[in-house]
Amino acid sequence: MKPGEKIKLQRTDKKLELPEVAKRAGIDEKQLAAIESGKVEPSLGTLIKLARVFGVRLGTFLDDQQDKGVVVTKKGENRPLGSMNAPGTNEVENLTFSSLACQKSNRHMDPFLIEVFPGDDVTGQKFSAHEGEEFIYVLSGSIEVAYGKETHRLVEGDSIYYDSIVKHRIRALNNEKALVLAVVYLPV
Repeated sequence: MKPGEKIKLQRTDKKLELPEVAKRAGIDEKQLAAIESGKVEPSLGTLIKLARVFGVRLGTFLDDQQDKGVVVTKKGENRPLGSMNAPGTNEVENLTFSSLACQKSNRHMDPFLIEVFPGDDVTGQKFSAHEGEEFIYVLSGSIEVAYGKETHRLVEGDSIYYDSIVKHRIRALNNEKALVLAVVYLPV
């Protein structure tokens, strides 16, 4: 089941109307409808907001199976989940992510491989802010992490750990794609 279908299932199970969920999550009604119908892939930030509205883990929308104690993801087995920035918004689509543990139920962390694509224009990129913490390790390339009023440049082998409640965004540097391992923790 795709994330949009799981979102719609949560909404209908909780007997919530689409406009109410959109308002509580702070997203556009048309965008939520497009996500639920599968026309638009939700951004990670949108998934986090919806998880908060429904009172569920982020993994609820990403899990493939239930009741797995150990999950091994072999090289090449992780599948891209889509764009981090939903089409139809004014956000720049510069990230794609692949879950590394979507088969693990009841997890407290969500590990992702994220491809950060180059793009000099950051004016359309929105900052993300949500509860929890994030850890990012640069596997290849170089990135810039804007965190509040700070800016951090990271290269292969560097890492950063921060509270996600502070507005943040990531972009690739040197007009080259970067690959990062990101682990997101959201308190339930």
